[in-house]
Amino acid sequence: MATLGMAVLGCGRIGRLHARNLARHPRVRLAQVFDVAGEAAQQVAAELGVRSARSVDEIWDERNVRAVVIATPTDTHVPLIVAAVKAGKAVFCEKPIDMSLERARACWGEIAADAPVVMIGFNRRFDPSYRALRERLKLGEIGRLELAVITSRDPAPPPAGYLQSSGGLFRDMTIHDFDMARYLAGDIARVHAFGANLVDAEIGRLGDIDTCAISLRARSGALVQINNSRRCVYGYDQRLEAFGSGGMLQAGNRHETSVASWNAERTTGRDVVLHSFIERYAQAYEAEMDAFVAALAEGRPVSPDFADGVEALRLAVAAGESLRTGRVVELGP
Repeated sequence: MATLGMAVLGCGRIGRLHARNLARHPRVRLAQVFDVAGEAAQQVAAELGVRSARSVDEIWDERNVRAVVIATPTDTHVPLIVAAVKAGKAVFCEKPIDMSLERARACWGEIAADAPVVMIGFNRRFDPSYRALRERLKLGEIGRLELAVITSRDPAPPPAGYLQSSGGLFRDMTIHDFDMARYLAGDIARVHAFGANLVDAEIGRLGDIDTCAISLRARSGALVQINNSRRCVYGYDQRLEAFGSGGMLQAGNRHETSVASWNAERTTGRDVVLHSFIERYAQAYEAEMDAFVAALAEGRPVSPDFADGVEALRLAVAAGESLRTGRVVELGP
């Protein structure tokens, strides 16, 4: 079986995760890694036994590299996507495509004629429980979807340095939930967002919010509720619920073990919830890269694709407008 030559751009936490997954993937040959911080790239290269590229141009010129993973800061995504596509590479890019909806759309306009293959890293679609819930929903197990509830709460706020360049709660964190809303309910017609600073005053001073509750109406008529918080004292809280005319489907948190205890003080006591997105979505990160590699090897379309990335960003922008104005934002076709 022929292997697929790939390179990873960006050797921070998520780039290292992708590089490690690719290095042990049976259908991939991880050829190069790159980071503007050369030492980070050299550390990953040494760990995995691959080359550390001195520049991105080395990767564009490498004929044996067919695809790249872009795990760099968000403001570099668009130029790197364009350069990769122009160099004939397939692209896997972490979310969001860009902070600006206009730049994301302009990016597609620049590359569309090149028949680009661009997959966006909405890893939660590949979580085994979330995927199973959606498949059972589509099979009609609970009838027509009427209401979905998406809960996503971080254990603690990220550092101020990260927050300053993150694009804000909606583009950085909620964007996963916007994509999940579309994954479950289809295209969204209306957005109404509420936000507050209830966790960390520093987040407010940076011009962002740390808590939100968002109501969405899908074009199908289904309602979706999203709730986010930058602080959760019991771990990384990730839950999904779909309610329909015939019942309900739920996907709950992951715990360190599946052991439960009962005693005189409590019932159904369980081990703590996993504390990191790296742990919680470990299987999902592997599965999304499997899907990317399989699509390239078999000549199938990738999913979620560039258009999915644009739509999630569109919802983030609409939520920001709703938060500023206090109004429901209507989305066109």
